[in-house]
Amino acid sequence: MQTLPPLAAVRVFEAAARHLSFTRAAQELGMTQAAVSYQIKLLEERLGAPLFLRRPRQVALSEVGKRLAPAVS
Repeated sequence: MQTLPPLAAVRVFEAAARHLSFTRAAQELGMTQAAVSYQIKLLEERLGAPLFLRRPRQVALSEVGKRLAPAVS
């Protein structure tokens, strides 16, 4: 039986996906950008797939992220 991912990581993913920004998600959630990045990394490791495409000063949802975002909103 597969367990659910940590709720904190799902909450962080939802904010980051909505803003398409780890920095804005961090501001909304009262966290550091590094903490947001860490939570996203934990969720990606748990799911076994990248949720964001990381570019300099920008992130975009990957295909998996695009499918997951509506389900957690």
